[in-house]
Amino acid sequence: MTLQPALAELAALHCTPGAARLPSDELASALAALPGWSPRGDAISKALTFADYHETIGFVNAIAFVANRENHHPDLEVSYNRCVVAWSTHDAGGVTRNDLICAAKIERLLAG
Repeated sequence: MTLQPALAELAALHCTPGAARLPSDELASALAALPGWSPRGDAISKALTFADYHETIGFVNAIAFVANRENHHPDLEVSYNRCVVAWSTHDAGGVTRNDLICAAKIERLLAG
């Protein structure tokens, strides 16, 4: 599976310090390019399902690698075969371009 052009472009970017919270209309537009991601309070989130615990934890470790490389870290809810990923920029009080970039990088991981 290949990424849509807008998603691929977003995934190629890197997080920058001091990003500003996105206006709601801009966030809604950006979420159209991120399949399965939706607003959740002051964050965007996506629930992912896996075959078993081993696969779930493997993916969580891949998320951790991306998060550390970008110096931007998600909230994770992890169970046996499910992981909910939520991105938010706490300093900005909501979703920034950094969160969209990281969500796109997760989509790139899922695409293989």
